[in-house]
Amino acid sequence: MAHRHQPVGYRHQPVGYRPLCTSQVRQQRFRRSRHGLDPAEVDGFLHRVADELTVLHAELARTREENARIKGALRDWQSRLAPRVVRV
Repeated sequence: MAHRHQPVGYRHQPVGYRPLCTSQVRQQRFRRSRHGLDPAEVDGFLHRVADELTVLHAELARTREENARIKGALRDWQSRLAPRVVRV
């Protein structure tokens, strides 16, 4: 059974899984055949995908930082305002 690639940040990725990075997209080359694809068109598309990956990776990093900040603020709030358990 083939492994399906999960979105970046997914917690249960296959062992050894690494997210696709922009340089992998930009440097990807394909075999050319007699009736193959237009290399310039393929390269243009790969660069567009790489540019979008750059934006998405940055957005994901900002989201993770914000998540950590919000979780920390929630923990602080809970520790200050949550009722204390009284042990007898």
